[in-house]
Amino acid sequence: MKKTIIMIHGMWLGKWWWENYIKYFTRKGFRCIPLVLRHHDVDPKEPLLPELGYVGTNDYISDLKKEIAKLKLKEPPIIMGHSYGALLTQILASQIKIKAFVLLTPVPPYGIWIWRARMIRIFAKVLMQWGFWRKPFRFNFSTAVYAMMKLFPPAKQKKYFKKLRYEAGRAACETGFWFFDPYKATRVDEKKVTAPGLVIGGGKDNLMPLFLSRRIAKKYRHVVDYKEYPEHAHWIIDEPGWEKVAEDIYRWLKNII
Repeated sequence: MKKTIIMIHGMWLGKWWWENYIKYFTRKGFRCIPLVLRHHDVDPKEPLLPELGYVGTNDYISDLKKEIAKLKLKEPPIIMGHSYGALLTQILASQIKIKAFVLLTPVPPYGIWIWRARMIRIFAKVLMQWGFWRKPFRFNFSTAVYAMMKLFPPAKQKKYFKKLRYEAGRAACETGFWFFDPYKATRVDEKKVTAPGLVIGGGKDNLMPLFLSRRIAKKYRHVVDYKEYPEHAHWIIDEPGWEKVAEDIYRWLKNII
C-alpha cells in the first residue's frame, strides 16, 4: 500500500507550489495529495475577495481536517508543510493522528517571538495600513524578492510574482502578533505531538531565519530531527538544488515509516 503525503502550501501560494515534490515523491512510490487553503484556488487576476481578510488559522485548520477526513485513508498520513503551511502542520500534528510530519522553513507557533530587523523590513508597508489585521494583503515585487525569491533568476521571480495570491490579514496577525490573540489560534501543545518529525531550515532565509527553525525544533525535540541547508532560503522547495533537500527528506522517511 502506498504511503500518503498530505502537502500544505504557505501564504500567497497554491497547490501548484508542490509540483516538484509531487513529481519526486510520486516516483518514489508515495501518493501525494496537495491541499489548497481557503480562497487560494482563485486566479490572481480575479477581483479581490474582501472576506479573505477575516479568515483565520482556525478556519484553515477546520478546512484541512475536513479535507483529510474526506480522503478516508486506511492509515494515518504523512503531512508535509511549507512556511505557514508548516505552522498548520504543527497544529494538525497535535490534533489528529498522523504517521510523520515534515516542516520546511516553518512559521513558528504561539509563544515564539519572530520580530527582528529583517522581519520588520518585510512587513513594514503592511503594518502601516490601518486595519491590516482584517484585510487581504500581498507584498510588492521588491519585498517578495527579498523575503522569498532572492535565489531565483529575474525571469523566474517575475513569473512567480504573477502567481501570488492575496493572503488573510487575520491569519498573518495571529502569527506575528500571537500575544494579542485571545483565542491563541496558533498555540501548539508539544506534548500532544507524538509522531516523528523533521524540521528544515534555510541559512539564507530572510522571512523565517534559522533561529526560528532552531527554536521550533527545540520545542518538539522529543520527536523531531533537525537539518539546516546553508545555501537555501525561504522557497527551498523550488530553489536551485531542491533535489538534494527532497532526497534527504525521502531518506529520512524511509528510516522512520
